[in-house]
Amino acid sequence: MPLRRTRPSGGATVHFYKATRFLFPSSFRLRIFSLCFVATHLPLATYILWKAADGDLQWAPVLVLLSGTLAGTGLALGAIHGLLTPIEAASDALLALEAGQRVGQLPGGGRDTVGRLLASVNRAALATDRLIQSLDQAATHDVLTGLYNRRGFLAQVGQADIAHRAGALAMLDLDHFKRVNDLGGHAAGDRVLRTFAALLEVGVRKGDVLGRWGGEEFVVVFPDTGVDEAIEILNRVARTVREQPLMVPGGGT
Repeated sequence: MPLRRTRPSGGATVHFYKATRFLFPSSFRLRIFSLCFVATHLPLATYILWKAADGDLQWAPVLVLLSGTLAGTGLALGAIHGLLTPIEAASDALLALEAGQRVGQLPGGGRDTVGRLLASVNRAALATDRLIQSLDQAATHDVLTGLYNRRGFLAQVGQADIAHRAGALAMLDLDHFKRVNDLGGHAAGDRVLRTFAALLEVGVRKGDVLGRWGGEEFVVVFPDTGVDEAIEILNRVARTVREQPLMVPGGGT
């Protein structure tokens, strides 16, 4: 069955939009204003031509009508300005999303065209924000353990509030980890790494920075901490590991 190409709705409106681009081509707002001005003054121009053709043109009624049309034009332009504001906000938000920037949620609208546009932009902004967060997480965190990876760890300790403070640095690794992989396979090794990372995360303090450096190697920075205090913290973690062995299939540790 051959596929049929469907035309997007609103084609005539798009054609009219393109046909009027000669009016203020860089400003959609001024284009609408100019069309609104012409439309509101068209009845007055018709009246003037009619009376002038009859030779009965009187300027007093013309001035009254002109005052009314000018007031109506001002009211219409003010209303159009207010109606275009959310559209411009949605357009700016889409440009920001296209540039990969995060945008705040726009105010919700009704069920009309502008309301649906705002809702669509909010959905796009939420999806983009989630994507950026997932990409940031993947770029700076170890997928297996959830700790900082090497890149994320270096970025974290490179921040001004940590980089310029005294502290202690510890590099940790798991003894005989190759034997774990040989006996239980890589799945068992992954479980051991996840378990150790969880115990390490619980054992250190809230302000300490830890990450997986690579393989079975882990790294911890203890800001504002002396060597003796850091060793005490790590000994506490080691005792916890001895009390809760990192189990692998077959009962090995």
